[in-house]
Order: sequence, then C-alpha cells, then structure tokens
Amino acid sequence: MKRFHIALAVSNLEASIADYSQRLGQPPSAVVPGQYAMWRTEILNFSINEKPAQAGMLRHVGFEDDAVTGYSSSVDVNGLEWELFSAAEQDARIVSAYGFPVKP
Repeated sequence: MKRFHIALAVSNLEASIADYSQRLGQPPSAVVPGQYAMWRTEILNFSINEKPAQAGMLRHVGFEDDAVTGYSSSVDVNGLEWELFSAAEQDARIVSAYGFPVKP
C-alpha cells in the first residue's frame, strides 16, 4: 500500500482531532495526548502535531510505502522536506519519539 503523507502543525490538538476526524470520516489511528495524532486512510497518511506558534503550517510531505524499508528524507528545490517510510517504520518512530501511542 502506498499513501501520500501530509504533516501539519495545529494550535489545539483536541479540536483538530474532532475536525479532521469528521473531514476524513474516521477517528485517528494513533493519538499521543497533547502532542500528536495520525490517520491512515486508503490513500492518505495525515498527521498533526500541537505547535501553536506554527499552527496551520505544513511541516512536511512524503509517502508511506510498505514496499520501502527504513526511512529517508530529502529537501526539494523549495525547501520542503519530503519523507519516505513504511507504516511499520512510522509506528516505530512514533513510539521512539512519544512512547507508545494511545489507540482511540
């Protein structure tokens, strides 16, 4: 499975979870209270981090691709970070960064 990945900064995690869950038609796949949430749909891997000073800003984009092993990152000609990773790699990075994510 290959999904496009978008990561945004938000001002209020709880309000954003409610809004994006409605927009995406499903609850998040992982939540770290007060810090992070992530949704995996059929075509999209969408994550948010509570960073009020950067609210509304695009943090990075990329692809979640189960055919990929590991993680890579590059910067495009406009300075935008692109990531490439598998679902398993992202899950491991969530645990490493935040501890075990709370599943809704």
